Amino acid sequence: MAALRSSTAGLRASAASSPAAWVRVSSSLLRLPSARRLRLPSLKLSRSRRHRGAAGAAMMDTAASSYANALAEVAKSNGTLEATVADMENVDRLFADPAVQSFFANPTVAPEKKREILAEISGSSELQPHTVNFLNILVDMSRIDIVAEIVKEFDACYNRITGTELAVVTSVVDMGEDDVAQIAQTVKRLTGAKNVRIKAVVDPSLIAGFTIRYGSSGSKFIDMSVKKQLDEIASQLDFTSITLA
Repeated sequence: MAALRSSTAGLRASAASSPAAWVRVSSSLLRLPSARRLRLPSLKLSRSRRHRGAAGAAMMDTAASSYANALAEVAKSNGTLEATVADMENVDRLFADPAVQSFFANPTVAPEKKREILAEISGSSELQPHTVNFLNILVDMSRIDIVAEIVKEFDACYNRITGTELAVVTSVVDMGEDDVAQIAQTVKRLTGAKNVRIKAVVDPSLIAGFTIRYGSSGSKFIDMSVKKQLDEIASQLDFTSITLA
């Protein structure tokens, strides 16, 4: 797509230049807990009509893959793949907030306002210039509705380029560095991967313990949680014949 090729060129130009001066952070987004905590930007998506069903999902996957590959190409050429992964993880966390999603997806909010807020949050979170430019391109192209898919596709690009296995580790609380390193070594041994990258997720519903998901599209799953053990115990017990007076 021509627009995407020109966008890639624009990303390269931005990466070579210094970022613009950042202004005060708008109060409208500072009121959002995620924005205040992460101080990040966000992405925007397509002017095309929303498509429904399998065909629409396929088109969305193709668009997300195209944008992700363009960003990965720029990051690889600049030698900033690792830093760009960190940028996109921050963007993903910010957009997990429904309020942030709603603000940038709202068609009644002018693109200029979205770029203003994006620039302020990007500056305070110290995103790389080419990442900031990428986010602005997404705003201009009205593609913010597929930002989560773009992040996933970028992860896949990074893993493919670097020979890295992604493992999503879910625990009740944040795990220590030693525990994360041990899990990474275990996944490396199980997969034979050159590198292993751990993505940590906190889920209090596990009660205790942790889970590990890895492999193609998360096809491999290790469940070491207390919740699983309790579920297994419950499945073996039959209280259907008990009548309470």
